[in-house]
Amino acid sequence: MARQGFVSSITRQSEDFPAWYNDVVLKAELASYSPVRGCMIIRPYGYSVWESMRDELDRHIKRTGHQNVYFPLFVPRSLLEKEAEHVEGFDPQVAWVTHAGGKELDEWLAIRPTSEALIAEVVKDWIQSYRDLPLLMNLWNNVVRWELRTRLFLRTAEFLWQEAHTFHATEAEAAAEVATGLEAYRAVSEDWLAIPVVRGVKSRAETFPGAVYSQAIEAMMRDRKALQAGTSHMLGQNFARSAGIEFLDRDNQRKAPYGTSWGFSTRMVGATIMAHGDDSGLVLPPNVAPQQLVIVPIFRSEDDRAAVDAAIDGLEPLLRDVTTASGPLRYTVDWREESPGFKYNHWELRGVPLRLEIGPRDVAAGQAVLVRRLDRAKESLPMSALGEQLPLRLAAYQAELFRRALDFRADNTHHVDTYDEFKRVLEEKGGFLMAPWCGDAGCEKQINTDTGATTRVVPFDSPDEAGYCLVDGRPSERRVLFARAY
Repeated sequence: MARQGFVSSITRQSEDFPAWYNDVVLKAELASYSPVRGCMIIRPYGYSVWESMRDELDRHIKRTGHQNVYFPLFVPRSLLEKEAEHVEGFDPQVAWVTHAGGKELDEWLAIRPTSEALIAEVVKDWIQSYRDLPLLMNLWNNVVRWELRTRLFLRTAEFLWQEAHTFHATEAEAAAEVATGLEAYRAVSEDWLAIPVVRGVKSRAETFPGAVYSQAIEAMMRDRKALQAGTSHMLGQNFARSAGIEFLDRDNQRKAPYGTSWGFSTRMVGATIMAHGDDSGLVLPPNVAPQQLVIVPIFRSEDDRAAVDAAIDGLEPLLRDVTTASGPLRYTVDWREESPGFKYNHWELRGVPLRLEIGPRDVAAGQAVLVRRLDRAKESLPMSALGEQLPLRLAAYQAELFRRALDFRADNTHHVDTYDEFKRVLEEKGGFLMAPWCGDAGCEKQINTDTGATTRVVPFDSPDEAGYCLVDGRPSERRVLFARAY
């Protein structure tokens, strides 16, 4: 009973969504708290989820001609301060190394909050001519941002991420690169994680420090809050000029290259939890699930166990040949000395998409019972048909999760025209609010102060629509996406 209580003691989403989230992360053994304040330990199950999305994104990145590199964890203070706006944006979150080797350092070292400043300093020796461009680099590393309030995966002092850094001869080439990065993130979010996203450009106040502009994808979680799922930044010539990077162009003139950067982090593990999970725990898309299928043997006597064991042994060669959209079928057989009910709860908590129940009656009939995690729908299938049917069932499950999330977003996206309506809908319903805004930073700040909502993006597909700003009544050209966000 104690074990079953452990599995079932998850706070309901409707009662306390943050508590539900923490329960799931800890009890599904995705991550643990660390002795180091604000940091986390990613456990094997959680790391497997991260590896899946990481590897899929890495495939997209390499297909577009980028190469993986590595830069040091430490950034000299003098380099970080070369780009004043960049430092101003990050300074409160920077962790500094001031002593090493038993003495005070002559120059403080920042523990990497991001890598733009260090990369710009180094690549000035790599870029001499237009023939050296574009330079397309990608990093998989860890960064440190000294957050005051942390939450596992979503916001931690140290986290894992991908950061691409590129240099181009022309502004147009750099703009195309910004779009390339955003599309890679959209593809991983929607096609791999089954999380629909809204693509758009950030407001000036929400733009990455030092960037000319930032583009982002925004996703809706099950509590109707927004989560920024990936960003891509046009850096222009700012960082190149501050680092003294120049190249000889085709016209025999020396110029500063245009830079971009884009980033995607372990917060997307948290996004996957919050976009699909329910009161029983994780609901994982098959593409990212560490286990796509769990086989639960059901028996009472030793004779029954022997019969079920033989049937599973006969089934495994077929399962090892099954190929899914994310590679060979990932499955496990749960022979633990626990009741079937305990095993069901255990694997439901961990979000395994499909469960296969095999008992002595199933063996006698040459079939097995297939159960979907999402809705617990059951169907009996001939064991001989599993090789053909499992890939189809998993693909349908993946597509259904995406459709469900898309429908949820549509049901919780509201068009509002007045400030009173904005505040009422946000308080009563939450979700995404499409509203007119004049573009003034003061109005944007006022909305955030009054409601806690921020401008998430100006969506690319937001049509021209004349209106009047919520706050000051000045003309607005189109609707902007507002939401309370993580």
